[in-house]
Amino acid sequence: MSPFDDPRLTAMGLLAEVMAGISEKMSPALAGAGLSDVEFETLIRLARSPEHGLRMSDLAAQTSLSTSGITRVVDRLERENLVVRRACHSDRRASYAVLTDEGRQRLLGVLPQHLDDIETWFTGLLPPEQLADFLSTLRLIRDVVRPCATAGVTEPAKVE
Repeated sequence: MSPFDDPRLTAMGLLAEVMAGISEKMSPALAGAGLSDVEFETLIRLARSPEHGLRMSDLAAQTSLSTSGITRVVDRLERENLVVRRACHSDRRASYAVLTDEGRQRLLGVLPQHLDDIETWFTGLLPPEQLADFLSTLRLIRDVVRPCATAGVTEPAKVE
């Protein structure tokens, strides 16, 4: 067997192809809403966070961006009034990015098409039990390779 036929290379290649293909399919709806992929990712992470905000360092940790990269993205979103920065009361060096009502409305405008695209090009291709297993597998891998990906997110209280 050739070293180029290693199934690990196949796994990485397939993952890269899938991500590139899904991004390509979803980009038109985001562009129609005036958002880049990274701007949408930033806004949706804020929308799904407690009080619709995250410390800038936690936001950087959750995305594929450096601290300076997330600062530039938040600067652009702030100029469009989609987010605001708020000072951290307990740490003067830290600040929060917080979703504005205008940012929430921009997301709500693109969300139906985005969800349709996810259903068409990703989740809808798998039966529910296979999707549940796949999501569990993705979380397992994510937690090893990006342990800070859930930084700033609190777990919901368990109801007993």
